[in-house]
Amino acid sequence: MSLHRVASMTSYEQVRNASPARSEHRKMSFNPAGSRLMPPEAKETPVGAFEVSKLKRILQVVLAVIYCLFSAGVVFGYAAIKPVLVSEGVYRESCDEKEYIITAGALGTCYGQEIRLNLMFTTAAVATNVCALPVGTLLDKYGPRVSAIVGSVLLAIGALLLAFAAQSPFDAYIPGYLFLALGGPFVFISSFQLSNTFPQRSGLILALLTGAFDSSSAIFLIYRLIYEASDQTFTPQQFFLVYLLIPVFILIVQITVMPSNSYKTVGELVKGAEIVDNSKFLDSDGDLRSRQQRFEHRDRIVDETTSLLGKQGSEQEQEEEKKRKISGVWGAQHGRSALQQIKSPWFVLIALFTVVQMTRINYFVATIRTQYEYLLDDNMAETINHFFDVALPVGGICSIPFIGLILDSTSTTFCLGLLVALATVIGILGVLPFLWAAYANVILFVLYRPLYYTAVSDYAAKVFGFQTFGKVYGLVICLAGLLNFSQSALDAATHKGFHRNPIPINVLLIVVALVVGIALVCFVWYKSRHMHREELEEEAEDAPDVVMPGTELETEDEV
Repeated sequence: MSLHRVASMTSYEQVRNASPARSEHRKMSFNPAGSRLMPPEAKETPVGAFEVSKLKRILQVVLAVIYCLFSAGVVFGYAAIKPVLVSEGVYRESCDEKEYIITAGALGTCYGQEIRLNLMFTTAAVATNVCALPVGTLLDKYGPRVSAIVGSVLLAIGALLLAFAAQSPFDAYIPGYLFLALGGPFVFISSFQLSNTFPQRSGLILALLTGAFDSSSAIFLIYRLIYEASDQTFTPQQFFLVYLLIPVFILIVQITVMPSNSYKTVGELVKGAEIVDNSKFLDSDGDLRSRQQRFEHRDRIVDETTSLLGKQGSEQEQEEEKKRKISGVWGAQHGRSALQQIKSPWFVLIALFTVVQMTRINYFVATIRTQYEYLLDDNMAETINHFFDVALPVGGICSIPFIGLILDSTSTTFCLGLLVALATVIGILGVLPFLWAAYANVILFVLYRPLYYTAVSDYAAKVFGFQTFGKVYGLVICLAGLLNFSQSALDAATHKGFHRNPIPINVLLIVVALVVGIALVCFVWYKSRHMHREELEEEAEDAPDVVMPGTELETEDEV
């Protein structure tokens, strides 16, 4: 899932010297009638991280990581809690005695019971991705605090439904699990803006949040171990009643510690002030006045903002400028409407890449055991499956420092190229019928998964910006979630069309992912070179004229 965004970066001098005609994303937008289109950020009161004490910002990040660890992706621990539900007789009524005796497997389930239990996870997994779009829209309009509070309410409803599902007159398990799935993204996505608390470490902060998301799947694993150790006396009802402490904790933290509005970067503060005050320079026909007046006015805005920010703002500016240069594509679509961004190749390519990769990830998670039953044997497949259950949350934690280092120290082109390369290696390992290849495949997969989710949000934040981040990133994840219904078709093709042989489907996914990935990397590489060349031209134009020694003196003598 889920998921993640990097702080936008700019410098005072670039805002001061940039010519609106030099770069499309710096132009103001007008409708055909000539009326000014004011972006939402111009209507809000900007909040800069430098205005908040360092200690409070650290506390905000720590608390966000903690509550994401307990809420962001708990539903993906379904494999761990499923034996508990079976033991408690959930959906046991779907079987008659004769069918149960004939079809019950190792978990003691019949076909009808298995279908109902798996429907819980399928519904939750799709909902987690699809709801990213409304979550993003709510986040853009009302801010992270409202979004997280909504998430806490949804988590509480889900926990209450699951706690009393056994006594409920209706089927409360599926809606209860669904509400848990819906609450996670509201809490998780609203935390992304905390990457702006420390711009130089934005990649590390995103990695921490993503690691918390991945590791949250271990919550149900821990409960299952407690459930088995207590001889099944610690019932699901008791567990979910205790779990209510998590949404209460999130609610209290949001009200007392977390910011109500997303943190803005230095560049966004300057740009927001400039957009608002540019309205003073519209004449009766809706046209801007002379360039000289506009530049003088922009210089005054930058000077006033720089004076207000002081030393802390200057330090943050330097951090943001460094990150911007490293990225190579920062600001490529900033200042455009969400619709314009969605129509661009920047969006189309990352959306296609996300759809293919997320389908591969979920297909592997859902079929890992059956795949290795065919490639190896039943005993080895069971061993690999148990190893995967533990490695998935552990991998999320172990990958944190590497993800932060990669996102903070390398270009966006390099990050995307690394994703494509790793995905290809994982795909190749996944079709090799060797035990060492299976272990290598699982290890690389659990490290790749959080890197992939974080890198996609990192790309969205750098390329599209914060103003439309929720809508654009939410739509990417939403599309990926909807198209993940294709997993059922892939399962059917594997079992019926290829007689349980997973190799043809895996090869197909490898080829499609490689083609889309190469197209994305080549496009971003080409655009980054173009943007770099454009910046050099702007710097050359803005450079002061240098008079050669003696030239001025000779001119005066001639006069």
